[in-house]
Amino acid sequence: MEQITHPFVRKSVFIGVLDRNLKKIEARLGVELTTRGDSLNINGPDEKVEFARFYFDRIRRLEEKGHDLKEEDFQIILDLLEQGRTKPVEDYFPAEPLSFARKSVSPKSLNQQEYIQAIRTHDLAFGVGPAGTGKTYLAMAMALTFLQNKIINRIILTRPAVEAGERLGFLPGDMIQKVNPYLRPLYDALFDLVSAEQAQRLIDKNIIEIAPLAYMRGRTLNSAFIILDEAQNTTRPQMKMFLTRAGFDSKVVVTADITQIDLPHPKDSGVLHALKILSPLKEIAFCRFDEKDVVRHPLVQKIIKAYQKAESCSSD
Repeated sequence: MEQITHPFVRKSVFIGVLDRNLKKIEARLGVELTTRGDSLNINGPDEKVEFARFYFDRIRRLEEKGHDLKEEDFQIILDLLEQGRTKPVEDYFPAEPLSFARKSVSPKSLNQQEYIQAIRTHDLAFGVGPAGTGKTYLAMAMALTFLQNKIINRIILTRPAVEAGERLGFLPGDMIQKVNPYLRPLYDALFDLVSAEQAQRLIDKNIIEIAPLAYMRGRTLNSAFIILDEAQNTTRPQMKMFLTRAGFDSKVVVTADITQIDLPHPKDSGVLHALKILSPLKEIAFCRFDEKDVVRHPLVQKIIKAYQKAESCSSD
């Protein structure tokens, strides 16, 4: 049995409610962990105990540098070490979370962390993965951060108006009222981060513009953060049109779930075509998410896995 001094300041966060986090880490490390006072006891095979000591040393270094680690951060650190990433663990952790009027936002998985970093460092980033992995939400958080820091002057939010497997028929009202049902997820992310009053004020001043994809044609968008959501439902011409809208000092983020294409001919999806022909371009970031990144109800991860298994079997 090895004994080390607690490598963390916030012991309660590491252990978690009803020892939930402690049990997760025990299972992944393959060791038995017990806390007594200021000591952490590690019991298990020598090689696993040695890796556990290395893991807790990385945690100590992060906290010594002022990082306020949350439950999910302990899992991210373990992901990094298990994958043998060459960069120091500290490089994957921002100095502070993204802070807004209503809440602070931090990545909850390694892929989410890399997604945020990709948006920071690339003018065009694709976020591809299943529902609930934070693709749209984190893109919105980054857009608001860029706006707060005056890196860009406005935010453009758009998505194709394609119905998800059902025909809604005639929708009453003016243009805004007609497209609102399609753009609702973008509104949801916006209103979750800032107050309704602040969001409405930004929309009224046209600092935040929410519009269907068809209204992007012919425009050149300078000093803007542009998010194309549900891009799996774009056609090839639509995707080409959208990707050529970006002007100077703009950021573009494209989010897509290629398992939920609602086009009559899914193989014609503009995002599938773009991923294929643009992948050689180093100036573009391509971020992939999977069921491990789902931050909704834990059951959602199992549902996604079940569908993936069924789809892989049907294609064999």
